[in-house]
Amino acid sequence: MHIVLYQPEIPHNSGNIMRLCAATRAQLHLIGPLGFRLDSAAVRRAGMDYRDWATVRRYDNWSAFLADLPPASGGLERLFAFSTHGSIGYHQTDYQAGDLLLFGSEGSGLPEPLRRQFNDRLRRIPMAAPARSLNLANSVAIVLYEALRQLGFPQLSP
Repeated sequence: MHIVLYQPEIPHNSGNIMRLCAATRAQLHLIGPLGFRLDSAAVRRAGMDYRDWATVRRYDNWSAFLADLPPASGGLERLFAFSTHGSIGYHQTDYQAGDLLLFGSEGSGLPEPLRRQFNDRLRRIPMAAPARSLNLANSVAIVLYEALRQLGFPQLSP
């Protein structure tokens, strides 16, 4: 699985997601500009020693990511975007190995052009009103573990 973070802003979240990706063997793709330095103390603290064995790719911008799409992924046809603007639940999706799971920044989520581009694959995590959103690291964990559950938790110990 591929976790794609579009312009993340909070180092603690990205460090936690790095740790999650290391523990699940998912690849992490960080699309800039980032709101922090990858070598910051907050990223190191949240990622702990897991960050040393996480597969992390960094891209300057969306165009650079598109130019270097992960070869093991299904390409943009297998990209699912997650936003509070989605109308289909994340759990109503049939995930496949190699899927790209795209999440927006903590402050503003996915920009509208990306939501439009992936409108048919825009998903949401259900929550009670008046909640506006969930923490980014929590959202990634919820979706990634659902995808892995559907795939039988490949390469993970029971």
